[in-house]
Amino acid sequence: MDYHQKIELYFELKGTPDSSRESYRRRMKAFVSFMEKQNKRLSDTTEEDIQQYILFLKQVKGLTPGTINNYISSIKFFYTYVLEKEWNPNKLPRMKRIKKFPVVPPREDVLRLLNSCRNIKHKAIFYLI
Repeated sequence: MDYHQKIELYFELKGTPDSSRESYRRRMKAFVSFMEKQNKRLSDTTEEDIQQYILFLKQVKGLTPGTINNYISSIKFFYTYVLEKEWNPNKLPRMKRIKKFPVVPPREDVLRLLNSCRNIKHKAIFYLI
């Protein structure tokens, strides 16, 4: 059984939604393409190959930590389920996401916005927000 059939069997058995299947397929395909460009066989994939791919996603593609973590999830599935290899989270960690605080406008700007509204219904909605 080739790896495409193995993946589809797993998705079917688990009842994976179509959107998740497509996302996983697309990300696994990108990883397979990366490995082919490195002239590496999939069966010989190592943790170092995955580390290099993660660096490629970060440094060359400029992807965000959240997006890279989605790639890592797909690769982990491929590595553990299809290739039947042990995943070492110490060597293949998920990226830390940067927490951004919301921008809070100055009080004067908020009051100016509220006072500029003429429609009483809209004004009430703004005040509730």
